[in-house]
Amino acid sequence: MTTTRRKLITAGAAGIILGASGLLVPARAQGLAPTPTMRGGANNYRSGAPIVDRIGGGGFWTTGTVRRAGDGAPLARRRIQIWAHTTEGHERDARSHGATLTDADGVFRIEMPQIVPAFGQPHGHLAYDAEYDDGGFETVFLRPVLASASDTSLTVDFVLRPA
Repeated sequence: MTTTRRKLITAGAAGIILGASGLLVPARAQGLAPTPTMRGGANNYRSGAPIVDRIGGGGFWTTGTVRRAGDGAPLARRRIQIWAHTTEGHERDARSHGATLTDADGVFRIEMPQIVPAFGQPHGHLAYDAEYDDGGFETVFLRPVLASASDTSLTVDFVLRPA
């Protein structure tokens, strides 16, 4: 049997829905565990980094989703801050920090300069900081390590616990 776009879209009752972005996304995931804060995630955090279209010259993409713990509902207009040691600056430099907002499907995406190794590892920092949101969720700081210094993208998903 051939699967068509219509069959996939109508499969919503079976656990798949068409999101506002036009992408297929899983229906609410019951019992989805919250993302724990990672050790070192808050290193060089700068409170209140501005919401920007891009950090520096770009070339490296950081993307991900933000969902609610328990039911997995996408969380729109959540502020995610990103910073890293890049080809244009150290992670402690203000120019290496920026923030973005999630779309209607809880998806975020921001371009920044290439991440380079710091302390032997190419890694980024991301934060959902409850201080800048009225949504009643707990703050989460992440420090994901890239598989390789030549990677040109990083995907990070947040599952937020209600405060």
